[in-house]
Amino acid sequence: MVEDPAAQVDVPPEDEDAAGALPAVTTTTHTVLLDRSHKGTRLDRVLAQALPSLSRARIQGLMEDGHVLLDGVVARASHKVRGGETCVVVEPIPTAVSLVPQDLPLDILWQDSHVLLLNKAAGMVVHPALGNPDGTLVNAILFHIQDLKGISGEVRPGIVHRLDRDTSGVMVVAKSDQALQHLQAQFKARTTHKRYLALVRGVPKTARGTFNTPFGRHPVHRQRFTGRTGDRNAVTDYLVLGTFDGVTALELTLHTGRTHQIRVHLSEAGWPILGDDLYAGHATAALAPRQMLHATLLELQHPVTNAVLRTVAPPPPDLEGLARQLGLWTAVETWLTALRRNTSAHPPGSPNPR
Repeated sequence: MVEDPAAQVDVPPEDEDAAGALPAVTTTTHTVLLDRSHKGTRLDRVLAQALPSLSRARIQGLMEDGHVLLDGVVARASHKVRGGETCVVVEPIPTAVSLVPQDLPLDILWQDSHVLLLNKAAGMVVHPALGNPDGTLVNAILFHIQDLKGISGEVRPGIVHRLDRDTSGVMVVAKSDQALQHLQAQFKARTTHKRYLALVRGVPKTARGTFNTPFGRHPVHRQRFTGRTGDRNAVTDYLVLGTFDGVTALELTLHTGRTHQIRVHLSEAGWPILGDDLYAGHATAALAPRQMLHATLLELQHPVTNAVLRTVAPPPPDLEGLARQLGLWTAVETWLTALRRNTSAHPPGSPNPR
C-alpha cells in the first residue's frame, strides 16, 4: 500500500487585513495504491491506516460527501479491498466556523505545528456553549493561533480536555485531526500525568492518601457530582505541601478525569477548596474570590514525534497572593521548584518548565 505525494492548491483568505484573519489554507489530495495484503478489509479501515493524519471517522465523513474515489468511482466505507485498486482522497478546504476570533489574553507556554500548550486563566470558559457564546478560550485561540490545520474539515482548535471556568492552569490543544486523535487516545488510556495545586480549608489527618470512589451526578443537587454513588470510578492522590492556621496547600494527582473530580473528593473529605461556592458554600468566599485550584503540571507524549512533553504552569497572581497571605507560599514555592527541576524527560524542542 503506497501513498503518492499529496497535491496542494493554495487558496488566499477572503480578507488578509482583517484582525485575527485565518492564514491561507489548502486543498490536499492523497493517492493511495491498495495492495493485496489488505484483501477483504473494509476500505475505511485501510485508509485510516494509510493516512494517519485522518481519523477513521473523518475518512467516513469524506466518503459520505463523495470526496473519496476508488478507481474513479465514489467509494463506500464498507467496500472490501480486492487489491490493485487506486484510491484518491480529497480533503476539501477547511471551512470557517461560525465562532468569532477575539483578541483575548492568551498565555502560551509552548507550541509547534501540531500542539499548543497554554496556561488557561481563571474565569475563562473553554468552549462556547449556551450562556457563553463568546469570550471563551476557543475564541482567543482562533485569533492568536494562525496555523490551525482543521478539525473534521473546520478551521478550529481540537479541544482534548477541559478545565472548569474558575480553574486555572495548563491545557493541551490539538492543531490537527491527527494530533487530536492521538491526544484523545492518551487521555482515554490514562497515560497522561496531571498534577494540581489546591488551597483548602481544613487539615488532613495523614500527609498523603488516595481517594478511590464511585462517581456520578448528585441525586438531589443536579449541578453537583458526588463520590458516594454512581456507575463510574474516580481516583485522586493527595499530598500535603503545608498547613497554617487551619488552611492547607495540597498537591493532587489525577488518575481519572471526571467532571469536578478534585472538588468533589476534597469537599466530601471535609477539606473544601477555598472559594468553591458550589461545593463549599459561602463559608470560604471571604478568603478567596474564586476556587483556588490550579492545573500545575501536564506530561504527555507528542502526537507526532512521540517525545515526552512536560510543562509546569505558574500559579496566577491571585492564588500566589493568597498563599503568601496565609503563610503557605514557602511550601508551595519549594514544591514548584522541585517540579521545574524534573527536566530529565525534556527532549530538544519540548516545553521548558516555567
